[in-house]
Amino acid sequence: MHHQLLAPESPAAPKAERRPHSVTHHGVTLEDPYAWLKDPTYPEVKDESILGYLRQENDYFESVMKPYEGLTETLFAEIKGRVKEDDAGVPWAEGAYDFYWAFAPGAQYRTWYYRPRAVSPFAEGDWQVLLDETAEAGEREFFRLGALAVSPDGRYLAMSADTSGAERFAIRVKDLTTGLWHDTEVEESSGEVVWTSDSSAFYFVRVSKEWRPFLVCRQPLKGGKPVPLYEEKDASFFVHIAESSSKAQMVIRISDHVTAEVWSVPLAAETPKPVCVSPRRTHHDYFVDHGVDGFYVRSNKDHKNFGLYRTDDAAAGEAAWVPVRMGDDRLYIHGFSLFKGFTVLEEREEGLDRIRILAAGGEHTVDFPEDVAEAAVGHNAEYDQPFVRLAYSSMITPATVYDYDVAARELTVRKVQEIPSGYDRDAYHTERVMIEARDGTLVPVSLVYRKDWIRGTAAPLHLYGYGAYGLGMSPSFSASRLSLLDRGFAYAIAHIRGGDELGYGWYEAGKLDHRTNTFNDFVDVAKGLIASGYTTAGHISISGGSAGGELMGAVANQAPELFRAVVLHVPFVDVLNTMLDADLPLTPIEWPEWGNPIEDKAAFETIRSYCPYTNIAAKAYPPMMVTGGLNDPRVTYWEPAKWTAKLRATKTDNNLLVMKINMGAGHGGKSGRFERLHEVAEEFTFVLMAFGKAD
Repeated sequence: MHHQLLAPESPAAPKAERRPHSVTHHGVTLEDPYAWLKDPTYPEVKDESILGYLRQENDYFESVMKPYEGLTETLFAEIKGRVKEDDAGVPWAEGAYDFYWAFAPGAQYRTWYYRPRAVSPFAEGDWQVLLDETAEAGEREFFRLGALAVSPDGRYLAMSADTSGAERFAIRVKDLTTGLWHDTEVEESSGEVVWTSDSSAFYFVRVSKEWRPFLVCRQPLKGGKPVPLYEEKDASFFVHIAESSSKAQMVIRISDHVTAEVWSVPLAAETPKPVCVSPRRTHHDYFVDHGVDGFYVRSNKDHKNFGLYRTDDAAAGEAAWVPVRMGDDRLYIHGFSLFKGFTVLEEREEGLDRIRILAAGGEHTVDFPEDVAEAAVGHNAEYDQPFVRLAYSSMITPATVYDYDVAARELTVRKVQEIPSGYDRDAYHTERVMIEARDGTLVPVSLVYRKDWIRGTAAPLHLYGYGAYGLGMSPSFSASRLSLLDRGFAYAIAHIRGGDELGYGWYEAGKLDHRTNTFNDFVDVAKGLIASGYTTAGHISISGGSAGGELMGAVANQAPELFRAVVLHVPFVDVLNTMLDADLPLTPIEWPEWGNPIEDKAAFETIRSYCPYTNIAAKAYPPMMVTGGLNDPRVTYWEPAKWTAKLRATKTDNNLLVMKINMGAGHGGKSGRFERLHEVAEEFTFVLMAFGKAD
């Protein structure tokens, strides 16, 4: 029998009260004795019995983890030691200025710098502070910068910030010539800012009290009320704005997870009339940008893996879209960027990232050092620059910033993530394996381990997954992860259905009535790793966050015996109740993803069959750590709270179950760069405790 992580006899774990509550849908009555944990006045949580229970859980978490705080501090010091204290970004030129950001030693937040444009942004010269995030954050528990946008004339800086984790951003404007802040301030925005061509006003998106971005407004700099430009009436669609590559147009994109509608707005117009590029129709998803030679559209109208099209006139309709490059069953086009002399495509073939350049003289792909890696377009500030800045990493290669000279076809390294405490890439090995799921589908798995790790020795393995919204998980580098690898773990990412690693069809095969493929794939990957000798049953710890936390709950219900420990971050575990609550901000936009159980009995039955909270049963579960955020607008705090309360009252084992709710943060946890690492150290401590390696 292997080591067990048992709940201590003292202090006793908190017990949440049970209060009778039931609802009936489609003739089925759902009993939910922990429904009271959802405060009816949310997003404000004032009910003392709820806050009291959350504090009890936090106190229990602290007391259980206290004997191991030495290990947590060791891990934190290790992880922090891999972060460059005075880290700085790669400088760039944009408009009248050069820019870069840097961290002061010990600082949790960045400072942004600028100077009048020099011959090259890499030249020596004097820099001034543009914005000091540390000063902006002050004593606040949470701070997150949204936009940082300098006006076209170079005079004004617009910045947006979220100071609670609730993702409601305030926008302020600074006059760079005087250093003074303007009176003009916008509250309750999504954080996005786009300047007009003449620098006299900026556009922003208002969020509703339910946190839905719905209204595009123009805010004159000279004060006065914001002028509405576009309002979205359908609660199941969110609104976003962006400046086009050419800087001549603003793009308004209205979308849920599968359907989009895009409007273009000329930024030079004083009283602009938005033009619709293609009216929304269900399942037509598309993205628009503007260059000197017209509008470019990435659309799935002809193939689910998208194609790139060009049109002279935004209003001409789809008939006028000329194909530039088409995706197919093997080729997935998942992004594009426009430059004056060329276009850059982000593609995936057989699940591997590729960067393709389309230029007047033909097309080619960028040659990278490794096949299995993450390669993406980075921050490219100027439309007429002759290079494209790229971001690259693999499971053993630290994050690298390249500038790719398109004419010379040459990569120049601009920055490699520095690991101050030292990192020997040659000490580690990464590989990609395909594991067959129960329906015969081959699922890719990315693995990394030290070269002295030996297969077939029942060494511990940590398995991570997400599998939702078509958000593929890249085989990218993590400095924190080295703390597990150096303690004898292998680390694996399961590229399960629901993400888009193998194209858009991979996403479709893990949503709606195919949702259970995601959970089955993860369990089958675990079994496959056991069968092929990478580990043994009971030697796998697992983690996931948000929809990946839902994954954790579902697989813990399905195959608890496989896992030594489960970590659920901000987990979306109360899927059925949340999808039945049309008043929650994110519910209507989520129906195309999960199904609408209010109107559709089949969707109700499907969600009920896998919903983690609904399916907690009287059986043994592995040790579990659960996290949440009181201000989280995406996965509300009561999901992890209800899951923990019900699981503790129902399970038959005495394994440790702890929950930590951040009382001053949202979906991403704490905001400072080191605070966040402390939470990683706590998670790793818990995993090591479960393996009996916490001494």
